[in-house]
Amino acid sequence: MNKDTLVMNSKLKELAVQLEGELYDDETMRILYATDASAYRELPLAVVVPKTVDDLKKLIAFARREKTSLIPRTAGTSLAGQVVGKGIIADISKYFTKILELNQEEGWVRVEPGVVRDELNMFLKPHGLFFGPETSTANRAMIGGMVGNNSCGSNSMVYKSTREHLLEVKALLSNGSEAEFKTLSIDDFHTRCEANDLEGNIYKTVRSLLSNYENQVGIRNQFPKKSVERRNTGYALDALLDSAPFTAGGEDFNFCKLIAGSEGTLAFITEIKLNIVPLPPKEMGLLCVHFNSIDEALRANVIALKYKPSASELIDHYILECTKDNIEQRKNRFFVQGDPGSILVIEFSKTNRKEIIELAKKLEADLRATGLGYYFPLLFGDDSKKIWTLRKAGLGLLGNLPGDDKAVPVIEDTAVDVYDLPAYIRDFNEILRKHGLYSVHYAHAGSGELHLRPIINLKTKQGNQLFRTIAEEIATLVKKYNGSLSGEHGDGRLRGEFIKQMVGERNYEMFRTIKRTWDPENIFNPGKIVDTPSMNTMLRYTPGQQTPPFKTVFRFYNQDILQHAEQCNGSGDCRKTHLSGGTMCPSFMATKNEKDTTRARANILREFLTNSDKLNRFDHKEIYEVMDLCLSCKGCKSECPSNVDVAKLKAEFLQHYYDANGVSFRSRLIANFSKSSKLGAFAPGIYNFVMTAAGVSTLVKKISGFATKRSMPKMYKTTLKSWHKRRSPVTSFKLPVTGNRKLVYLFCDEFTNYNDTEIGIRAIMLLEKLGYEVIIPEHEESGRAWLSKGFIREAKKIANKNIALLNPIINAETPLIGIEPSAILTFRDEYIDLADDDQFNAAKQLAQHVFTIEEFIAGEIEKGTINKDKFTKEKRSVKLHGHCQQKALSSINPSVKILSLPENYSVEVIPSGCCGMAGSFGYEKEHYDLSMKIGELVLFPAVRNKGKDTIIAAAGTSCRHQIKDGTKVKALHPVEILWNALA
Repeated sequence: MNKDTLVMNSKLKELAVQLEGELYDDETMRILYATDASAYRELPLAVVVPKTVDDLKKLIAFARREKTSLIPRTAGTSLAGQVVGKGIIADISKYFTKILELNQEEGWVRVEPGVVRDELNMFLKPHGLFFGPETSTANRAMIGGMVGNNSCGSNSMVYKSTREHLLEVKALLSNGSEAEFKTLSIDDFHTRCEANDLEGNIYKTVRSLLSNYENQVGIRNQFPKKSVERRNTGYALDALLDSAPFTAGGEDFNFCKLIAGSEGTLAFITEIKLNIVPLPPKEMGLLCVHFNSIDEALRANVIALKYKPSASELIDHYILECTKDNIEQRKNRFFVQGDPGSILVIEFSKTNRKEIIELAKKLEADLRATGLGYYFPLLFGDDSKKIWTLRKAGLGLLGNLPGDDKAVPVIEDTAVDVYDLPAYIRDFNEILRKHGLYSVHYAHAGSGELHLRPIINLKTKQGNQLFRTIAEEIATLVKKYNGSLSGEHGDGRLRGEFIKQMVGERNYEMFRTIKRTWDPENIFNPGKIVDTPSMNTMLRYTPGQQTPPFKTVFRFYNQDILQHAEQCNGSGDCRKTHLSGGTMCPSFMATKNEKDTTRARANILREFLTNSDKLNRFDHKEIYEVMDLCLSCKGCKSECPSNVDVAKLKAEFLQHYYDANGVSFRSRLIANFSKSSKLGAFAPGIYNFVMTAAGVSTLVKKISGFATKRSMPKMYKTTLKSWHKRRSPVTSFKLPVTGNRKLVYLFCDEFTNYNDTEIGIRAIMLLEKLGYEVIIPEHEESGRAWLSKGFIREAKKIANKNIALLNPIINAETPLIGIEPSAILTFRDEYIDLADDDQFNAAKQLAQHVFTIEEFIAGEIEKGTINKDKFTKEKRSVKLHGHCQQKALSSINPSVKILSLPENYSVEVIPSGCCGMAGSFGYEKEHYDLSMKIGELVLFPAVRNKGKDTIIAAAGTSCRHQIKDGTKVKALHPVEILWNALA
């Protein structure tokens, strides 16, 4: 470490003491903030999470004094490298999150820049209002970022962009002074110009620039044509020029038009006042027209515009293919017929469904008459929500592509006049064909903008050069159509280099003048929009860089572990909060720290596997620390559009980390849960005394590293296997089905066998009562405890044994069913990835016939084998909490189905994510508080607010334990509830 670095580190530590927020200058946090959702990577000097405006003023003063820069950041989902840079990252997403004021009568709301767009609308909805612009990232995108990028989205045909809704901004200027920008009369504008300060100079400069006739002509001739509504090229001088006093009859002057889309390069925003509008019509219908090609869809799009839809969005066949391999989005492609070349999703919003049906019929007739489209499903209600979820997942889904060839963001944001779009796309694809490339096409056809991503390998020198060549040639094509190189994603460092070509030398120099005037010392997000570095430098991947082959225990299909981590493209779906629903990512939902996102875990692993100089590249404490708060809930496996399975990555990492650093006593103790339980089962009374007696239990917990506040699971007086063996004779696995009784095999997992034995007993008795013969076959433990602590070599041995024992007897006629979701679902998840090569096909075959007990009973209900006649007619209400792995790898719908079998039982699904326990996680002393905080997000309040006679249902043993510890309410497994409901 050189002298200058040591001096700067000392100064940063002095700054940290002065701030109310947090400052990080360690390597780990700098790595985690070195990337966004773009192709760029640059280590920042430090990361600050400011708490107050005073913190921001101190940061500005420090940046000026030390000749460094400030990079404002919210959710970090920028696609053009806007929040990547070598200065100090100022992450305002954690503390600047207040909704400050609502004025319903005047139709505006005042917010801090860290307010999430969807959460703002949740607040506004009861008042019949909402903020219109909607990005595909709306469940984590923040208003400050939307202003910075001038974001819009699929509904921009109606609600335009953020610029059209931005009324006022409070900001800190580059000298630290406070300023307020809002609509000004002509007299007020000229008064502001007379001030002898930085703000006055800002007004004087724009007056001088825009009063110049040659400048006016240059702007009107060189900027994208006005029929291109999505115009984000450079600073919006064209919008200012259209206002008074520069254009007679124009709107009053408002610098907010310039600030929108300025990417944090001019000022640091602290408050935002937005225009809000009445909620859209309640009835919405989607006409999802299937086409054989993209060209057909784009020609149809022009026809569709005559019917004034509220949105017209393209989904191409590459996106549709990616949905087949994504657990969550596979459920949302129910409307797709065959393998269309593209689908155009045309939205109509009206006051009643009849109007929509009539419009859709007319449009369908028009399209059929021109030979466009072959399937025209019209969908409403929840079905339409699923389609928009699929469409919004487009960016993340593109990360699914295996290997090093990726759909890269390089020319993904071009916009042209919508009537030029078919011709533009034909020319675009001709350029790609010339280079032997193809592209993904999706998004905003109705607004003249498609997100176009060519497939390029940026790890090679050829790919790096191609990245640049394509950008250059497409920029020339966009200029030919007088379009905008950026429609909504901004210029950043990706497109800044081409702005001069897009708007001409004179206008570009005006942009530079604007930047110099607002920010003379170049401290606000330098290198974006103007004076940007070469667009193919500072990328995530160094061209030609080699990494060694990675020998892993888990199987990674058509890729290695590094490539799996690289599937994370930074789209930040893991930053959604509990208010948006879903499971991913429970630790972030509780802490709001970037370090605790799924994205951070993928990033830290990618960084060290790529750049480490160690023989064992997993041997880094930094990876361990970032992985530590991963609960292995599996939420990311289904909810991450890129299918990044961080639980799998964590388990693999831990195994190799142990190889270098050894294993803690607690980890071994937890992993050996089944063995220790077997010993405890010989004397359950003594075991339970040790685990529950006040002084003894506390001592055991302290020695073992468990939280003293956490209750410990008790051992049942007998094991399930013993109980089952005593009550029935030993039978051959080949016992024929007798009479009408169907044979089922029950996987007796270690948790049900030793702790939840009563549930196992009731499950068996329930199945028998319903006409099934239940056999517990010979098998090993599930291996869940080994997996959870990263002992995957041991888990692999268990998996291979269980596959060998069970595959010969398990089939469609005699399935294997399980009670504990985390145990039985290993057969459908980890076992397939752990099986030896010679067991691989057997593992896949076995997985097809393995079910949770809820899935099995629900399937039998569907067949008519089980019906409501055997159950009570008593009226009861049930609140169901879904197990994380059930939600990720299966579904909670079977649970709802079986709990609804008694005809007067009503079932409400608690919109909770992870309960917070996650196996051993919530027992561990350093994780206990976070575990309970996660429970308090949704689950605990929902349980406490239940009706007096409402039953709480939870399939997971950890979930039930967490509910009991957090609320003193006993939750029941669904099979217990069904057993109790038998007539």
